Amino acid sequence: MTLRAVIFDIDGTLIDSVDLHAEAWREALLHFGHDIPYEKVRWQIGKGGDQLMAALLTKGERERQGEEIERYRSQLFKEKYLPKAMAFPQVRDLFKRLKASGLRVALASSCKADEMPVYERLANIKDLVDGKTCGDDVDRSKPEPDIFEAMLRRLGELQPDQAIAVGDTPYDAEAAGKAGLRTIGVLSGGFPEEALRKAGCMAIYRDPADMLKNYARTPLSRTDQQSSHE
Repeated sequence: MTLRAVIFDIDGTLIDSVDLHAEAWREALLHFGHDIPYEKVRWQIGKGGDQLMAALLTKGERERQGEEIERYRSQLFKEKYLPKAMAFPQVRDLFKRLKASGLRVALASSCKADEMPVYERLANIKDLVDGKTCGDDVDRSKPEPDIFEAMLRRLGELQPDQAIAVGDTPYDAEAAGKAGLRTIGVLSGGFPEEALRKAGCMAIYRDPADMLKNYARTPLSRTDQQSSHE
């Protein structure tokens, strides 16, 4: 079936923010008495807060402190870490190329709703985005499929084989796969290529600039959608 849309994750895919999120989570957890190693926290970035805490805290700890930790972390991130975030190079150029090819472009992230406009401004893509959804819009965050399923509906009831997801974490690929979407992986979020492939990524590139450079050979430019690696 003809490809009609590309659905992008944001953190680590379009915006260099994975380390910032990891630092904010580690600081917030430590504030509430949970001294969890940075690398263990970082490996969970890409999930929504509910899924992340489920991987790092006991059920009792989440019941007692979960909501308070999430509120503290959210405010901490916005005040201390979000101002340090930067877009990866050539994100706008990639989006323009996709739009010129007749594809719709959407954002599907586990981020908070009030973070989305900041990311759009950093990447200078607001005028190129056809739809967006975030963790606040759904009951379950990545690696559950809700965010991608919601975006398919918002794009006009697209069938899963009419869209491709792009993300930097195994959780993006897992969530997209559960929604019936194929996924292109990028290494810009720091996750190993092996982990992305194991999670189901059909093709892997370094970052958005690498996708743009090799656009003619990406699954985005072909109708057969065969697997590739650049």
